[in-house]
Amino acid sequence: MNNYDVIIIGGGAAGLMCAATAGQRGKTCLVIDHSNKLGKKILMSGGGRCNFTNLDIQPENYLSPNPHFCKSALSRFTQWDFIAMVARHDIPYHEKTLGQLFCDNKSSDILNMLVKECETHNVITKTHCTVESVEKQSDGFQLITNQGDVQCQSLVIATGGLSIPTMGATGFGYNIAKQFGISVSQRDAALVPLTLSGHLLERAQSLAGVALDCVVTSAEQEFSESMLFTHRGLSGPALLQISNYWKLGETITINFLPKDDLRVLITQWHEQKIKQNIKNLLTQYLPKRFLNIWMQDELANKTVNQLSEKDILELEKNIHHWSITPSGTEGYRTAEVTRGGVDTDEISSKSFQAKNTEGLYFIGEVLDVTGWLGGYNFQWAWASGYCAGLHV
Repeated sequence: MNNYDVIIIGGGAAGLMCAATAGQRGKTCLVIDHSNKLGKKILMSGGGRCNFTNLDIQPENYLSPNPHFCKSALSRFTQWDFIAMVARHDIPYHEKTLGQLFCDNKSSDILNMLVKECETHNVITKTHCTVESVEKQSDGFQLITNQGDVQCQSLVIATGGLSIPTMGATGFGYNIAKQFGISVSQRDAALVPLTLSGHLLERAQSLAGVALDCVVTSAEQEFSESMLFTHRGLSGPALLQISNYWKLGETITINFLPKDDLRVLITQWHEQKIKQNIKNLLTQYLPKRFLNIWMQDELANKTVNQLSEKDILELEKNIHHWSITPSGTEGYRTAEVTRGGVDTDEISSKSFQAKNTEGLYFIGEVLDVTGWLGGYNFQWAWASGYCAGLHV
């Protein structure tokens, strides 16, 4: 039976980072993945260009019942540390928007870098490898797999969450946590489009494909980015961001004209004695197709001097304060991450070792730490993987 210092279950971002770090320390490492290839989520991320980190990483960009849990790892392996690794491997990259860093070429540049780091330090990887059982022994762990039994002193769970099951996502990591008496919080799809129903869905469908900049607010959280109407409801960066905070039954409020005050504009047009109707005037600020659907004909065709106070309030409500209650989300099928997971109170924020089981570690998305859209979840994978790699 093969015996290793470290076995890492999950060959994604966190798992490969952990393996490379432990391997650099001279540890014998085996990375196991049930999929047909390593790093599948890395490859498909960022539209194939991998938004691998963000220039502005703060603990406030992460959701967790314990907001302090992520601070240690994020400070010990920063975005600058990962950027330095990318630079060492001569990978060209660029900032797209809001500090988001993407590969100039392909996501495979990042995956190849991690695999190369692992190979340099003699890490062994096995794909198509399914773990059938895990048992604690006096000197470590024994794993029964479809490719034979293996043993290790340190076992790292880096199996991710439930998002995108077509990429091989399963609840394996949560099951291991429960097996060892570690709590797992409720899990939900996050960074996910929101769905609508009834007349709201009909309106969204008639606008499918229309994108516009907006401010979305829910649960005292606010995001200013673009949004997109879809055949199922609402999507785009602003809606994905707010989905991290939104819970079923809660309302969201959208301001479609966040950089201007509609009432001020109407006053200016009135003073300028402009004779055009309100819909035509607003085409300078909002897409024409949006306005054609959004504004009732009677109101849309009124000129500025025909608008009553009631009309102005109606316009403000529909354009600055559109409040709706989504019917749900598109679920794990399209979610980028999973909200919830292994209880961070039961894991060391320094080593990522389970407090009740020596030698058992949890890193990455399997933990109850969820980052914003924009490279934050990858940075959590790199940081947690690196820190665990120093202790296994």
